[in-house]
Amino acid sequence: MKILFIGDVVGRPGRKLLLQELENLKNEYDVDFVNANLENASHGRGLTEKNLKQLLQTPIDSVTMGNHTFGQKEIETYIDNYPQLVRPVNYPKVVPGKGTTVIEKDGIKVGVINISGQIYMNEMDSPFLFIDESLDELKDCDIILVDHHAEATSEKLALGHYLDGKVSAVVGTHTHVQTADEKVLPGGTAYITDLGMTGPENSILGVEKEIIINKFLTRQPRRFEVELKKPWQFNGAVVDIDETTGKARSIERINRIYE
Repeated sequence: MKILFIGDVVGRPGRKLLLQELENLKNEYDVDFVNANLENASHGRGLTEKNLKQLLQTPIDSVTMGNHTFGQKEIETYIDNYPQLVRPVNYPKVVPGKGTTVIEKDGIKVGVINISGQIYMNEMDSPFLFIDESLDELKDCDIILVDHHAEATSEKLALGHYLDGKVSAVVGTHTHVQTADEKVLPGGTAYITDLGMTGPENSILGVEKEIIINKFLTRQPRRFEVELKKPWQFNGAVVDIDETTGKARSIERINRIYE
């Protein structure tokens, strides 16, 4: 089974790119299952139900989130209505939504875990304290995928090695900068520290670059605005997994620029 992971989708450019190109990319890479991180898909912060419904018309099978899960307040009213949508499992249990889900595709049970890092991540609890319980919930799955939404590369690497041989893939999100360290770890788990960003290429992490530069120059707060102009970029990775063993055969990084 081939899994396409899509790096943080940012604002209207990221959404439009998925609507225009995702079907083509799925066919080109002969993909069976698609996971997208949509925590920045609406106005660069959070996810509206309108945008979620629109994007679920594409080949997306599961949706992961991150520290901006509740950036759009309305998500609290709908998050429990979409089984394919998960938020970091290490939020307090009173928070709406769930951190794991199982999606059956072509007779194969795919378990998805969304988990947040702790370092520099809004005082989240350690992912290491939650991950084993999440694995127990998905023990009947043929394939297990983990989106580790985290800042620190050391924490991402540590969780990747901790889960090596226990899950099919651990992919990092959050920094919006794609890393060049894709590999299959010794135990058969595909790994990359960060998938990157799907959105405006000529920007600073998806935001108009003048806003960010001015913020550094003046130290004054500025309202972030998503850069809308092209070129746009598509970042992600394709992982080929043996569904009989749950082990990864390969991982291929994707970095496309659309003029």
